[in-house]
Amino acid sequence: MKDVSIICDYFIIANGTSRIHNKAIANYLEMPLKYDYEMDQKKIQGKQDGGWLLIDYGTIVIHIFLDNLRAYYNLEELWKDGEIIKPEFQEPDLLKKQ
Repeated sequence: MKDVSIICDYFIIANGTSRIHNKAIANYLEMPLKYDYEMDQKKIQGKQDGGWLLIDYGTIVIHIFLDNLRAYYNLEELWKDGEIIKPEFQEPDLLKKQ
């Protein structure tokens, strides 16, 4: 994002399975970002509703969507000139398709 926008350097775009799940994801991210990475949350929007949470950490903006809202707003298309960086992580065995 840093090459195509002055808003931030990175977007993190994720989705949860429900409004409660989205709020839980936001809460789960807050402590490690604050204490492990010394990143203070500047602003959070959408926490009451939970359909689309936007969490601003300055250089990083996190978007957590419900599936239908992620498809509707389609930030990946809107910001398609930015570089996509796919995270490398192991999928828990519980979630692997059999």
